[in-house]
Amino acid sequence: MPTLGPTNNPSQRKPGWLARSIRWALVAWFKRQGWTVEGVAPNPRKFVVIAAPHTSNWDFVYFLGAADGLNLDLSFMGKESLFRWPLAKAMRDLGGVPVDRSASHNVVDAMIAEFAERDEFMLTIAPEGTRGKVRQWKTGFYHIALGAGVPMVCGLMDYKRKVVGLGPALMASGDYEADMKILAEFYRACTPKFPDRAMVL
Repeated sequence: MPTLGPTNNPSQRKPGWLARSIRWALVAWFKRQGWTVEGVAPNPRKFVVIAAPHTSNWDFVYFLGAADGLNLDLSFMGKESLFRWPLAKAMRDLGGVPVDRSASHNVVDAMIAEFAERDEFMLTIAPEGTRGKVRQWKTGFYHIALGAGVPMVCGLMDYKRKVVGLGPALMASGDYEADMKILAEFYRACTPKFPDRAMVL
């Protein structure tokens, strides 16, 4: 099974100085960039955030800044090597959940179990899995949401309008192709930083 660290439920952890410093610096920088934050997080606060289209490392920086404005404590999956000393505590404090990505099916099962154990869990996943051009999304985000019985929330990142935040929520129906068509309608209106790298849904 993928290795999961101690719970990083916001109500049960006290971030260390390094995580607080990183978050403060990113939020302060974000506020100076002139972006508008939109959207409201659904309740209960247990859902999968679709981080798409993902064409630049700046996507993560901007979205983390927006999370502060939306009062979100987002979580994300990261490979185990990122959770070693001296960064292990800071990574968990920032919302990181270490996983063994060599076992994809176990990652899905582990995240479903994590949703069952937490009162709040807002898991951010980039379905493209890379900043480069891809032919199709990886389906892990969908199977996690379906198995956990939680909605998928569209992460909004529009470089043309300089708007970042959350879009509509969608419960997975079990019909992947049909649900992808619904998501595609939303993401066609979002302009990524590098449009040539984005997958056309």
